[in-house]
Amino acid sequence: MIYLLGGSGYVGQAYQALLTRKGIPFRNLRRAEIDYTQPAILSAALKAEKPEFLINAAGYTGKPNVDACELHKTECLFGNAVLPGLIAQACNEAGVPWGHVSSGCIYSGTRPDGTGFEEEDIPNFTYRTNHCSFYSGSKALGEEVLAGQPTIYLWRLRIPFDHVENPRNYLTKLMRYPRLLEATNSISELAEFVAATFACWEKRVPFGTYNVTNPGAITTHEVVEHILKSGVCKKEFVFFRNEDEFMKLAAKTPRSNCVMDSSKLARAGIVMSEVHEAVARDLRNWSRA
Repeated sequence: MIYLLGGSGYVGQAYQALLTRKGIPFRNLRRAEIDYTQPAILSAALKAEKPEFLINAAGYTGKPNVDACELHKTECLFGNAVLPGLIAQACNEAGVPWGHVSSGCIYSGTRPDGTGFEEEDIPNFTYRTNHCSFYSGSKALGEEVLAGQPTIYLWRLRIPFDHVENPRNYLTKLMRYPRLLEATNSISELAEFVAATFACWEKRVPFGTYNVTNPGAITTHEVVEHILKSGVCKKEFVFFRNEDEFMKLAAKTPRSNCVMDSSKLARAGIVMSEVHEAVARDLRNWSRA
């Protein structure tokens, strides 16, 4: 059996769908039933039911976007930096390996040579290194808290999207925002993300950190071109002139725009679709809410 934390969220629901489709027994642990923010309570549940693996998809991202984290810093810091450490404490005590949904938003830009960031690169969009968003800083602290844990996967997610209209879906956001910021990013197709992360456990690949993004990078304009070509949305997309205008008119905090290298995941035998292919496929199969 698998324990799932944060199963009601955008990413958590995708894990529920994956495990259900695979016929794998799991328990979507709800805080109303078992307060998994208390290590002693979670550890007791783990020892009693003995799940073979735990997935943590719980965290705080802010709605409708990371700007909300600037207004709810206590919740953001607890969900993204404190809670992972409490879960680690419980899992270590119970002897249960686990996987944690982290974020690639702890980086900005590319490596000096223009290539994507690799897992061992020091995050450069954090409280310690840059003028980052509170969200990105909290996710970086969460990774620091978990550093050195021997039986954990750290899965870095970036700007999730899929084929179903949803306020959390990157494609939906682009269609709904009145103006867009041009940027180059690595992004993660949600169904592929959860499949790839769970495959880490199924294949028993070495524990550690993995960038779980679709290979390659894509610009905002390229995503818009895919949207227009698909016919899903035919509005005229308007862009900010530059990031300064975006920050002045539309944002409360800087955004992480970055390129990541996911070749470590591929070397482990887990391959995801090229990013342009994944975006085009989801738009071909678009489903409205």
